[in-house]
Amino acid sequence: RRVGNHYDQGLVVRFQRERGLCERPCLGRAVQRGQNVSGTGFRRLEEIRVGGHGRPQVPEGRAKGYNDAIAKAEIIDEMSFPSFVALIPAAGVGARMGGKIPKQYAQIAGKPMLQHVIDTFGSAVQIDHIYVVVSADDDYISALSLPERCTLLRCGGDTRQASVTQGLRAIAGNVDPDDWVLVHDAARPGLTVELIDKLIAFVKDDEVGGLLALPVVDTIKRSNGHGRADQTVARDMLWAAQTPQMFRHQRLLMALQSASEITDEASAMEALGLHPKLVEGSARNFKVTQPEDLLVAELHLKGHA
Repeated sequence: RRVGNHYDQGLVVRFQRERGLCERPCLGRAVQRGQNVSGTGFRRLEEIRVGGHGRPQVPEGRAKGYNDAIAKAEIIDEMSFPSFVALIPAAGVGARMGGKIPKQYAQIAGKPMLQHVIDTFGSAVQIDHIYVVVSADDDYISALSLPERCTLLRCGGDTRQASVTQGLRAIAGNVDPDDWVLVHDAARPGLTVELIDKLIAFVKDDEVGGLLALPVVDTIKRSNGHGRADQTVARDMLWAAQTPQMFRHQRLLMALQSASEITDEASAMEALGLHPKLVEGSARNFKVTQPEDLLVAELHLKGHA
C-alpha cells in the first residue's frame, strides 16, 4: 500500500514467484489477496506488520524457514521505490488541423481524442497516476471523464516544452526525484496498454530512460531548400520518435529547463550528452496532425486498420 510516494509504515507484503518464494513491496498498486500483480510475476500471499524493534511479527505456528525468510525482509518505511506516472501535455490548439476546436478534443470513434489517451493510461495497472496539462482557460476538458487517479493541471504553456516543464514543476511535490514520468502526446490516441507495458519493461532499469520509436523504412531525401532533392540520407540508423517518452522526474525537468527549441523530451536529454534507449513502438501510435489522419486513427481504434 502507498501513502503519497511511500509505502505504509512497517508493512511488508510477501509474494510468491512461479519459481520460489521471495519478498517484494507492492509497487504502489492496490492488490487483493491472491491477485496477480501485472508485470511483476508476483502474487500477494499475506500482510505482515513490522514490530516495534524492526522485527516482522510472524503468525504463530509458522515453520522456522518461514521465520528466517521473514527476518530477512527489509523494513518498508525506510525504503522508497520509483513510481510510474503519466504526463499528458494537452494545451495545444492544433493549428495544422484547422478545426474549430483544439485537435485533442476532436471526436474519434465516439469520443474525444484526449479521452482515448486518458482511458488507455487509466487501464494500465503499472501507472500510479495520470496528470493532464491544459491551458488555464480550457473550456473543453470539463466534458471529459477523468479516472480517480487523474489530476488536471491548468498550467499549460504556448509550446510543448513549456507545458511539460510547467507540468513537471507542478507535480514536484507529489513525486520523488527518481520516479519515472511517461510523457505522451494527446494527439496519439492509438497508444495501447501493451505499448506502455513494453516501454516500462525495457526502460525501468535503464540509467537514462527511453522512448517508443519506429525504424525508418522509407527512403529519405534531403532538400536543397528549393523543392529539389539534394541527397539521399542513409536510413539504417534512423528512427522516427513516438511517445511515451520515459525519464526520471528530476533529470527530465533539469534537461528541459536548460534546453532551447527542442521538439521532444528525448532531444532535451540528448542535449545533456545522454543517449535515451529506443524501444520499438507501433504504426498505430502515430500522431494525428492533418484532418485526414482522423479517419486513419479511427480505423485503428475500431480494429479495421
